[in-house]
Amino acid sequence: MAIVAVNLTPIGEGTSVSKYIAAAEKVLLNKPQIKRQLGPLFTTLEGDLDEILQAVREMQEEVFALGVERIATTIKIDDRRDKAITMDGKVKSVEDKLSQEK
Repeated sequence: MAIVAVNLTPIGEGTSVSKYIAAAEKVLLNKPQIKRQLGPLFTTLEGDLDEILQAVREMQEEVFALGVERIATTIKIDDRRDKAITMDGKVKSVEDKLSQEK
């Protein structure tokens, strides 16, 4: 299982791009096998890496369908093979360490 952070930035579409991000996010609503967490700068995805990468491609196409001519896409992948990881587990690990320092 992989954890992937993805950011799609439509180029030349002004300062507010939320309508384009919403269109991209709708792609993920039809993919229940991919867990998602919408954030202010990135959407974090959890699931099979091949399925996630295909979903990112579909997200781009959804934004292009709205008339955007250029998208800058940033992808960060955590694909760990030695043990199972989850988004929640990664956050909990940091929170546990923070609580131990008090």
